Parts: sequence; C-alpha cells; structure tokens
Amino acid sequence: MTSPIDTALNDLAAEFELLGDWEERYRYVIELGRELEPLSDAERSEANKVRGCASQVWLVTEPLDDGRVRFRGDSDAHIVRGLIAILMRLYADRTPAEILAFDANAAFAALGLNGALSTQRANGLASMVTRVRRDAEALGQPRP
Repeated sequence: MTSPIDTALNDLAAEFELLGDWEERYRYVIELGRELEPLSDAERSEANKVRGCASQVWLVTEPLDDGRVRFRGDSDAHIVRGLIAILMRLYADRTPAEILAFDANAAFAALGLNGALSTQRANGLASMVTRVRRDAEALGQPRP
C-alpha cells in the first residue's frame, strides 16, 4: 500500500516528468512557491528561521489536534519558496511517524533535484528537511 506521502511524491514526479527540461521545471517550482500561504511579520521571527540556508527561510510548525503536523514556510528567494512548497506538499498534514519514516534524500533524487540545484540550495534544502524532522521528532515524543 502506498502511503499518502509517497502518493504526494509520485504526483510531483509525474508533474516534473511532463515538464521535460529543467528550465521548465524551475519555472514550475517558482510557480509552486507563489501559491504558498504568506507568513505574518510575527511569524518571520528568529525562532522560525532555518539555519544553514543562504536565503532567508522561515518555517512554522503547527501541531494539529489529531496528531498530524502542519508546516508553513516562506523565503525571500523565489526558487527557495518553490522548494518550500515542494516540502509542504510532501510533509504537511502528516503524522510525526510518517515524516520520520520518509527518505527525503531519495525523494529529491527521484525528482531530479539533487543534480539540478546549486550546492548552496541543496544545503539549504537539507537544512529545511533537518528542521522539519527535528520538529516532527519533538512532537512525536510522549508528553509528560
């Protein structure tokens, strides 16, 4: 059985495949970023800032009542906003266990992102994944 996170990855891979070359794919990634829900000025705080990104990146983690986790994010760079949108499609509204079981590096390789991103952007993407996983792990811990 395919998990919801794998279904989201398969959908993204199919969309990328339809686009063909990386110039078209970059445009699509930027377009995905334009669809992100904007963060408030208060949410663009130091606490929400992702370290290790060359661009400014903020991620907001919101635990939901049913145990799932919602993420929202933003960046000052268009392509990075698109990468955040990809992360949101994969990780938003998942349980901490689903998030932690998902191999993001394999997903990015399947999408062809590993070879298409600059070293700085790839490192930033890795930093965003680390932050998502850290927050999911913290939320998945039993509360005292």
